[in-house]
Amino acid sequence: MSVHETAWPKELRVSPDRRTLTVRFTDDRCYSIEAELLRVRSPSAEVQGHSPAQRVTVGGKADVTISRVLPVGNYAVRLAFDDGHDSGIFTWNFLSELGGAKEERWAEYIAELADKGMSRTA
Repeated sequence: MSVHETAWPKELRVSPDRRTLTVRFTDDRCYSIEAELLRVRSPSAEVQGHSPAQRVTVGGKADVTISRVLPVGNYAVRLAFDDGHDSGIFTWNFLSELGGAKEERWAEYIAELADKGMSRTA
């Protein structure tokens, strides 16, 4: 088990404009993750499918916001977005990995959109 898997969040904060979730871990790592990235990379079956081949590219979410953060046991949160999506369970490990690889995940997302002729805004 890596040190990141053993770290717990000590703070979850949604920005006043609801467009960013900041996660601060007990080992002092801190990530600010945009609502759009959280939405399009949601760990839900709706987005991820049941295998890598089934993963869906979600476009048109540049203006999405976080409407609710609901605790799930002591290991995760369920994020609800203003577009109605609320089925993703975001574990602490998932948030840690996404925050740590944010720039790579953004680049992958932008490339997927371009490959499929999709846009962040429509």
